[in-house]
Amino acid sequence: MDSTLISFSLPSNSLLLILHLALFLPSVRPFSDYSTLVYKNCASQTFTDPTKSYTQTLSAFFHELLAHSSQSKFFKAVEIYNEMAISGLFQCRGDINDEECYDCVNALSQISNSLCSQSMAARVQLLGCYTHYEADGFHQTSTSKTNFLFKNCGKPDDEVAVSFAEIRDAAFAAMESGVVSGNGFYSSSYDKVQVMAQCEGDLRDCDCGECVSSAVQIAQEECGSSVAGEIYFDKCFMSYSYSPDGIPENRRGKNNNSTKTTAIVVGGAAAIFFGFIFFLFIKSWGKKGDD
Repeated sequence: MDSTLISFSLPSNSLLLILHLALFLPSVRPFSDYSTLVYKNCASQTFTDPTKSYTQTLSAFFHELLAHSSQSKFFKAVEIYNEMAISGLFQCRGDINDEECYDCVNALSQISNSLCSQSMAARVQLLGCYTHYEADGFHQTSTSKTNFLFKNCGKPDDEVAVSFAEIRDAAFAAMESGVVSGNGFYSSSYDKVQVMAQCEGDLRDCDCGECVSSAVQIAQEECGSSVAGEIYFDKCFMSYSYSPDGIPENRRGKNNNSTKTTAIVVGGAAAIFFGFIFFLFIKSWGKKGDD
């Protein structure tokens, strides 16, 4: 059977244009800083670990967490090796996708090993996720769901609108109600204030509401006129930020729509790109037909 090889050539300026379009197509994965460290708490009690049992158990523990991080945003695990047991969990923020959650938990294991080393217990909080784990036999001084862990208040701004506190508190009230009805996660905007709150995955609704309310109280009392703040408790966290010029559209409501928006943009750009190649192919084919 004879075969015919079909070829076509493109003008050099067209090839340059194609290369230019290919280079500037948007990336499927937008830049994020979910793996940025917020804070860490490492227990002062440590293991000497001459047999490496603790190190191997901890490694297996994080491997188990990582294996579930692309399918779930919250997971508890217990790992036992050579009579050494480590129990703990990870949780990702409710507004990040599965791939981002996996990357964040992967960063958690590396950062925890680097910062807390042989500690019998540790809690490491990144922007997009956190982990808490402890070795069998370690006893915490407090396990209350409202155990305060960390705060980060932005710089006070005495020039913000007089109504700032009123707007902020109204946003807080909406958040306290929304996090309970939203199964432990809430992200939205109220006027010029963006708020977010999340409770640990297995916390009951009433306990979740109580925890977030306690965090809100600290934000009001200790962050004062700060236009941004983050409050972390053992079982929940909340954050807020005030934008005098209003909340940009891409930051309103739950951010899980941003992934869809990115996919639409990427798909549209790809369609234009390949449509352009097809057009050049037809144009070149037509010229060969005329010859």
